[in-house]
Amino acid sequence: TLLFRLLTRAHCVASFPANFIWGAAASAYQTEGAWDQDGKGPSIWDVFCREKGRTWSGQTGETACDFYHRFADDVRLMKEIGLRAYRFSVSWPRVLPEGTGKVNEKGLAFYDRLVDALLAAGIEPYLTLYHWDFPLALHHKGNWLNAESPEWFADYARVLVDRLSDRVKTWITLNEPQVHVGCAFKRAWHAPGWDVPMPELFRITHHHLLAHGRAVQTIREHAKLKPTISIASAGLNFCPATDSADDVQATRQKLFGMRGQNMWNTAWITDPIVLGRYPEEGYQIYGDVIPRFREADLRIISEKLDFFGINLYHGSPVTMGADGVPVVAEFPVGQAFTPMDWPITPRALYWAAKLVAERYKMPLFVTENGMSSPDWVSLDGKVHDPSRIDYLHRYLLELKKAIDEGVDVRGYLQWSLMDNFEWHMGYRQRFGLIFIDYPTQRRVLKDSAHWYKNVIASHGASLG
Repeated sequence: TLLFRLLTRAHCVASFPANFIWGAAASAYQTEGAWDQDGKGPSIWDVFCREKGRTWSGQTGETACDFYHRFADDVRLMKEIGLRAYRFSVSWPRVLPEGTGKVNEKGLAFYDRLVDALLAAGIEPYLTLYHWDFPLALHHKGNWLNAESPEWFADYARVLVDRLSDRVKTWITLNEPQVHVGCAFKRAWHAPGWDVPMPELFRITHHHLLAHGRAVQTIREHAKLKPTISIASAGLNFCPATDSADDVQATRQKLFGMRGQNMWNTAWITDPIVLGRYPEEGYQIYGDVIPRFREADLRIISEKLDFFGINLYHGSPVTMGADGVPVVAEFPVGQAFTPMDWPITPRALYWAAKLVAERYKMPLFVTENGMSSPDWVSLDGKVHDPSRIDYLHRYLLELKKAIDEGVDVRGYLQWSLMDNFEWHMGYRQRFGLIFIDYPTQRRVLKDSAHWYKNVIASHGASLG
């Protein structure tokens, strides 16, 4: 019938590439709990959360979602949703209680069991080496300011590669260096809660990037299965106010430019990784504030990646000013915001994909995207989160638009699999597809989980 042909045509138009990967993500400290069990050493977050006033209502990740004990049931829920991939991070001090040296076998065995459970469920493990839970023992040696920190990280990576690379193929070195460096070492919102001068901030950033490069070298040299390696980058939070050529150019300049007394930018982090050099604009702006780094370091930092990971939630509109200088425009009256006070701007994902692909000319992967919503269990026993469904629907349509225009996007990982500890905001924010009732640890699949299941099963055709 005509109706059948029209529906079939709409589905074909909306379908994603045949090899597109659908999944979800979470991190160790935000979900695992068991903060001092089975030989795990303390992390900087274990200490930070106990300091008065650091987190909302003094909440900690000591129990979180109890994923450490409940992972098998949670993997079954992942399978029920239909996930093809699950991105998780490893707790560095769970594996190496002192950060280096003796391996904690019980901690390493947990990730052994998790990887096996994922593979048995038909879910590909995407392993992130570092999602901010730095070992306290190494913090006492200077944290990322210590010039030895890249080698600490390489040694840690080697432990995981030796144990898990016979099954894990996809490795992500660092999660959002921009956020970690800016929030932990400048704004003091995250552990360890420092506010260091700019020269030290540049040095900390350089050590992160050098650690990334050393980890890439370690994985490539020692992995038992051919690895796919990347980094998950943030800082891509601008998009054109209009589709005019001037506003698009203004967004390029804003997106890849330096932004004041912080590390919240894209190019200073990712240009060295992909292009092998720090952007000259940074040296023009900061001059002698930036320490001079060895060329040999940049060769290590720019070890080849297999794709570029994008973590993106929102973007601010940018327009070209009359003087040729980009200007961040005002949002229209009534702009929608999430409970995180983040604007809902689906086209930001389209433009991030377009402009990153244009600059770096490599495959992309959306390693995080999602929204916080004020969810609760309704009287019918279900969790209705229509705003999240609408948010994800809109962002995925924009991602598909970029793909249709030739951008090579390999997959999409929704943040987050489950509600979890949202760093300094504690448990006040809920990003999950799975509702967690923290006092009882009961799990409830939200409406968005069932919706996402249909998206995955239809390979995006259900988006229409």
